[in-house]
Amino acid sequence: MVGSVAFDTIETPLGRAEGVLGGSAAHFAVAASFFAPVALVAVVGEDFPEAERDYLASRGIDLSGLEVRPGRTFRWSGRYHEDMNVRDTLALELNVFADFRPRLSEALRASPFVFLANIDPELQESVLEQFHDPRIVACDTMNHWIASARQPLEALLPRVDLLVVNDEEARLLSGEHNVARAARRILELGARSVLVKRGEYGALLFSPESVFAVPAYPLEEVFDPTGAGDAFAGGLIGYLAGLRRAIVFGSVLASFVVEDFGGQRLRTLTRDDIDRRYRQFVALTEF
Repeated sequence: MVGSVAFDTIETPLGRAEGVLGGSAAHFAVAASFFAPVALVAVVGEDFPEAERDYLASRGIDLSGLEVRPGRTFRWSGRYHEDMNVRDTLALELNVFADFRPRLSEALRASPFVFLANIDPELQESVLEQFHDPRIVACDTMNHWIASARQPLEALLPRVDLLVVNDEEARLLSGEHNVARAARRILELGARSVLVKRGEYGALLFSPESVFAVPAYPLEEVFDPTGAGDAFAGGLIGYLAGLRRAIVFGSVLASFVVEDFGGQRLRTLTRDDIDRRYRQFVALTEF
């Protein structure tokens, strides 16, 4: 998993959390670690606490690709509205992440499953070039890169087995408003499959042969949606023995992340908790 490790300060209508562990790499790696070995490739500053490193290591995460550089760790601050699909970025400090150019060890180059988190498409490609022959390449992106780096992103798509986007990103990338048509257009651009995340409405998987839909797990309270998409991807890729079941596990992990601030719920989560909610999910969707 190649992405960011950060400290987040988060405000929602239900409260505030300051300086909690965040970043796409952290959320993804913890979620994936419930299902499979995972190696984290990211960069942090000298201010990164040993306790947070110990937490990640306690999940069995390979930290050999976590660089420590002089300076401060990436920091983000945001405020969510009553509609938690809407948020404002209050502060963004890239710090050591601004010059992040990972060089993978020989052991990491042999990884069979690769997830390229939401970073510059040119950086995603430079990292992907370092892997020998991955079985599955999954990739995330966002509106900023679609608007500012469309050409390198489109050049990357034919090498991507699974593109993970939300419905707004799918529309922007494809130029189509209808989500189904948007996904079909993205498949024409070269991605082998497209997973469209739809927040509280679940997710849709599109491939040339089929469409698969799964709802979100219904929760009475959502404390903080930060990291839900990354945990979704982590649960999915971690359980990628059978893709449709993996998407359900991704939704299960996302439903746990939003129950507390900054991914704190994952610190107390057990595999039994995951399996129990998975069974509830199955019961929810059977008729």
